[in-house]
Amino acid sequence: MNHVPRLRIPWRPRLLDAFCCQGGAGTGYDLAGFNVTGVDKDAQPRYPLTFHQGDAIAFIRQFGADFDFIHASPPCQHDTDCQRIQGRDHPDLIAPTRAALQATGRPWVIENVRGAAAKLRDPVMLCGAMFGLETYRHRFFETGGGFTLTPPLHAAHTAPQAKMGRPVPEGWYGQFVGNFSGVDRARRVMGVPWMNRDGIRECIPPAYTHHIARQFLAYEGRAAA
Repeated sequence: MNHVPRLRIPWRPRLLDAFCCQGGAGTGYDLAGFNVTGVDKDAQPRYPLTFHQGDAIAFIRQFGADFDFIHASPPCQHDTDCQRIQGRDHPDLIAPTRAALQATGRPWVIENVRGAAAKLRDPVMLCGAMFGLETYRHRFFETGGGFTLTPPLHAAHTAPQAKMGRPVPEGWYGQFVGNFSGVDRARRVMGVPWMNRDGIRECIPPAYTHHIARQFLAYEGRAAA
């Protein structure tokens, strides 16, 4: 986890990590000093922080107002290229997630893949190249509840990217999706050493949410020391 530093801050905001999976997003907030609780409908034995198993939208509606900030990553399979190719049906949870978040009155962010960007409102894109990671993995973030997000400078994509699911040649960037090879490399590149392949192909690197966390602290006027 050498991509992002652990911050020491005078205040530990309560963060709800909804649809948390194995904890890529939650770990970025944790390293920024947040007190993180993850919720997911499936058991997540690899989740490294406090975890509650249950329906994420119902949990947001019932308990979301008790948190200082909410991060939601509703399942992206509905809008991914590989799922469309395979013709599989998955629920589209972006709109009901947004409605639940708005009802809390708290600041929040929804994260999803490029295929869902048109459904997000004025999304901000984050890329691994912005954080010095050897993967591009573009993800899109809608913000609400008064919070806004500014991305870092988007560095040029100078390294070639391996095809989806293929081995990554030296000097290339990997996509780490589908039934990819090179799990150890993906763990190192993305900063998620505790994850298995299933977690890696769905997660965002902790560097992304570490950046969001720092902007939230500035938004609250309680920047890290």
